[in-house]
Amino acid sequence: MRRDLIRLAGAACLGIILAGGYTTYRIWSQGQRDEERPADAIVVMGAAQYNGRPSKVFAARLDHAVSLYLAGVAPRLVLTGGGAEGDRTTEAAAGRAFAIDLGVAPEDILIEEKSRTTLDSIRAVAGLLEANDLHSAIFVSDRPHMLRVLRMAADAGLTAWGSPTRTSPIEGDLAGQVDATVHELGALAYYFLTGGSS
Repeated sequence: MRRDLIRLAGAACLGIILAGGYTTYRIWSQGQRDEERPADAIVVMGAAQYNGRPSKVFAARLDHAVSLYLAGVAPRLVLTGGGAEGDRTTEAAAGRAFAIDLGVAPEDILIEEKSRTTLDSIRAVAGLLEANDLHSAIFVSDRPHMLRVLRMAADAGLTAWGSPTRTSPIEGDLAGQVDATVHELGALAYYFLTGGSS
């Protein structure tokens, strides 16, 4: 009996290692893929902002999204992200001001500014796209984030592709990349097991 339990525990550990290795590969593989193509909208996943100024991570996402917009990839820009308690503005509002400064027409910008998680953002974006008769979207975020974003978008019934930014601060930071990948492994596991987002 004890030997059987040890074998079972060993098999479970091996299964977890293999699943983690495969998911890590999928995170890396999706992050290397730029699926840029004509779409109805470009969706920027929110990140931190400081008193209306996008963080370096958020600014990198916005820079890339605006370059796609100005190149004519899509006619609408969708910005996501709420605010933390005490914030005087939201991620989406800060992103809107930043995008306008870079040349995006205000009337071409849609925002959702209530979400605090990736899943909340995806679900809100799905409703926003439907309400505005938009049927496809290019999602912009950092490389490690793209697999989870696109998985959730597919589950929400969206026609979605990914175009990760290549200028994020984590690009030249190995420790940052490892930390982001570990975070994504945990977030994906939580999503698949519970259907929620942390």
